Amino acid sequence: MRIGQNPAKFVNEVAKPARVTVAVLNYIPFISGYYLELPQVLKTCLDSIRAGASDVDFDLLVFDNGSCPEIKKYLKDELEEGRIQYLILSEKNLGKGGAWNVMLEAAPGEIIAYADNDCLFSSGWLSKSIELLETFPRVGMVTARPFRTNPDFYSATLDWAEQTPNALLEAGHFLPFDVFRAFDISLGQSESEIQSHYESSIDQRLSYNGLQALAGASHWQFTAYKSVLREFLPFQMDRPMGQVKQLDMRMNESGYLRLMPTEPYVMNMSNTLAEAPQQNLKQEKKAAHLRDFPPLRKLLLSFYNRIFHWYYDER
Repeated sequence: MRIGQNPAKFVNEVAKPARVTVAVLNYIPFISGYYLELPQVLKTCLDSIRAGASDVDFDLLVFDNGSCPEIKKYLKDELEEGRIQYLILSEKNLGKGGAWNVMLEAAPGEIIAYADNDCLFSSGWLSKSIELLETFPRVGMVTARPFRTNPDFYSATLDWAEQTPNALLEAGHFLPFDVFRAFDISLGQSESEIQSHYESSIDQRLSYNGLQALAGASHWQFTAYKSVLREFLPFQMDRPMGQVKQLDMRMNESGYLRLMPTEPYVMNMSNTLAEAPQQNLKQEKKAAHLRDFPPLRKLLLSFYNRIFHWYYDER
């Protein structure tokens, strides 16, 4: 028998979610080795999201993909302090595709701004992304920094620009080398590889309704309409990593535009704060000189890849 009346019956108003949900995927299984600095990287990421999007009303959702107890406690504390609005804790690592299936469906916003846990944002990142999303037609995703992506994944964007009378498409080197280099070096590329990539590739710039954007986007950070993302759910991925380019490919095949602003608003920190953009370029090059020595670089990457496959491919 029920005792008394449920107090919730007398509540006349409930909170409504913001139109925009910023969704961060986190995975830090232990705090040592490769993951040693990732707790600070995660904190920097979340702080930069809030600071860089202070001009937009949004909710912050974090999906934790089976991290260690210390990280889960940190995230719970952030939730209790009101710095995170939604927190989803997974007992085990579902892989990126499995996590996307849960978090992208659970995010309550009409617009979802997704980020890996190693993204460093600057002021205006979210408002600029939304501006491009809402100005260009049939946009699938907007990544908040320009870099050169695989042209095969934005062919639909170029087709649209060529077929639209009031859209202008230009090809050339519009991306300054220092902006180009800052991203590529965060991926572990050598100075010679970066220079070769820059010289052998071009940018595709679009102008439409008074706005400019570069063609391309990427799964590591993007802003999209939830209704569009739902078209690609669920993701069928049988490995923890390496298959997430399916989203880039499938969006392009479906004819959606994939765009980037002409200025950088997000940086990939990877697993360390050492490559933060405020670091002096000359200091970066000096520090990179030894690790980019080809024989040493090949040996270290081979050793790292072997360890990674032991843990993730042979279980």
